[in-house]
Amino acid sequence: MNKKTIIVTGATGVLGQLVAKTFAAGGHNLVLLDRDSIKLDSLIRDLNLPSERLHAQSIDLLNGQAVQDSAEAVHSKFGSVHALIHLVGGWTGGKTIPESDAADLESMLNQHVWTTFHLLKSFTPFIAESKWGRVIIVSKPETIMPAAKTALYTAAKSAQESLVLTLAQEFKESGLTANVIHVKSIDVKNEGKGTTPAEIVSAMQYLFSEEANKVTGARIPLY
Repeated sequence: MNKKTIIVTGATGVLGQLVAKTFAAGGHNLVLLDRDSIKLDSLIRDLNLPSERLHAQSIDLLNGQAVQDSAEAVHSKFGSVHALIHLVGGWTGGKTIPESDAADLESMLNQHVWTTFHLLKSFTPFIAESKWGRVIIVSKPETIMPAAKTALYTAAKSAQESLVLTLAQEFKESGLTANVIHVKSIDVKNEGKGTTPAEIVSAMQYLFSEEANKVTGARIPLY
C-alpha cells in the first residue's frame, strides 16, 4: 500500500497510542491531535519518527478555526490527507433523564458532536481530494438500542454517528468511506471482557485496506 497521511485524534489514549504505533509501523505519515501536550510529547518520543512523517499538535477540537488552520497546515506539509480516525470523547451516565444535568449533556455534545463536526468540516475536503479516504469512529451499540441511564451519552453518540454515516452517503462516489466500529466496552487490561484495543485496531486495518473499498456507511459490530 502506498504511504498515506492519517489523522488520529485522542492520540495519547490507550487506543490512540496503539493506532499511532500500528500505522506508523506500516510506513504511513501521522498527524497526532490531542489536548495533553505532555502526553503528546511522550508519544512522539516513543514513536521516534522522522519529522517529515509526523505532525503533532496540542489542540482544542471545539475551536473550529483552530481545526481549520490545522487541516490547512497538514495539507500544506504532506500535500494530501487520506484518513481520519477520531477517538476523542468520554462517557457520562448512571442517571435517569429527570436526574440528569444540562451541563452534562452539553459536555457530551461538545466531546462527541462538535469535535466531529469541526473535524469533518475541515478535513473532509482534503480527504476527498485524494480520491481515496477513510473516516472511522468508535461507538457503542446503545445508539441502536439505548439502555437505561445512558441518555446523554447515547444522544451525543447517536448524533456523532449520524454525521459520519451521512458523510458516507455524501462522498460515496469519491473513494472516501466512513464507518462506525461498535464495541460494548474496551478491554484495556485484556481480561476477556469487552473488545481489546488490538481487536479494534485490526478492524481499522481492514477498513483501511483496499479490500474494504466498498464498505461504507456501516455500523460494524465488534463485540
